[in-house]
Amino acid sequence: MTSSRTRERMLTRLREQGIQDEVVINVMAEIPRHIFVDEALSIRAYEDVSLPIGYGQTISQPYIVAKMTQILRNGKQLNKVLEIGTGCGYQTAVLSRVSNEVYSLERIRPLVMKARTHLRALKCTNVKLDHADGSIGLKDYGPFDAIMVTAASSHVPQELVDQLAVGGRMVIPVGTSEQVLHLIERTAQGVQKTALEPVKFVPLLGGTALS
Repeated sequence: MTSSRTRERMLTRLREQGIQDEVVINVMAEIPRHIFVDEALSIRAYEDVSLPIGYGQTISQPYIVAKMTQILRNGKQLNKVLEIGTGCGYQTAVLSRVSNEVYSLERIRPLVMKARTHLRALKCTNVKLDHADGSIGLKDYGPFDAIMVTAASSHVPQELVDQLAVGGRMVIPVGTSEQVLHLIERTAQGVQKTALEPVKFVPLLGGTALS
């Protein structure tokens, strides 16, 4: 169930769902999603579903990973990217293939350790992973030309907007019971917010957790 035919079905489905960035599709073809989930769930790794990774967290469905990456890329190679919510590291691995540098923050320590193992196995040497409160970003390393938030916030955090470079983009799920993916663009004239489509993510929480 992790054969090349199974992965090819995922890629075909992504194109049918409107993913047009062939760079993103090629990266999704290259990265083995099944290694990021428990062995018992690997049979479902290339289905278009989110899957549990423990600690109340999930690995996002392939479409959402591809969609958010496509939006951030906007047709060009990314330089410095901040990811809020490493999880198991799958989205991080995708970002590492389309960016020069990725800074990824995860609040749950065991997930940091799990993600680090996965990223090391895939030789993602351009990723800096830290156990930290992602809700406040990483001011000392900004500004970033792209920020991806993989948990839903009740609002767009100003701390993260402030860490966007001029010309930068952020994708973030916003809402509580009903969530909508938003694109935040920082221009010389100010900040533009665009609502994109309904999504469902775990909530963005502050602080850190050891388990």
